[in-house]
Amino acid sequence: MPVEVSPATEADLSAMLPLFAGYQRFYENDAPDDARNEAFFGQFVHPSDAGLLLKATDGDRIVGFANLYWTHSSVSAEPHALMNDLFVAEEGRGKGTGRALIQASLDAAREHGDRRMSWSTALDNRTAQALYERTGAERSSWLEYELET
Repeated sequence: MPVEVSPATEADLSAMLPLFAGYQRFYENDAPDDARNEAFFGQFVHPSDAGLLLKATDGDRIVGFANLYWTHSSVSAEPHALMNDLFVAEEGRGKGTGRALIQASLDAAREHGDRRMSWSTALDNRTAQALYERTGAERSSWLEYELET
């Protein structure tokens, strides 16, 4: 049975908490907070003006997610979708789950009226970069910076 991707519902959030925590641990946040994650990711449950949380299911198990932010680009003066998060649990890997989540994100961005979707990943995340390049996505020429507030 192929992986299916659909918008996450409020009822899905508790089952997705281990995925959110796995994603955060991957990026070296060793203290995920379930209550904070449920509140944060809950703001992207459809319908939402903030974005869209997608889930990937393999049978009756949720094995991955993508989270889109509806934003804008000053450079193009147009709406823009930012796929801020993409994560597939170990048991969902190697089955086309990541690619299905990217395609569903792109479809959702188009449906939302966005002409462009972008995302970023860690410089050393070669596995993800290989997947992204197989989709036909082009590496950006932008370099990202951060400051703690």
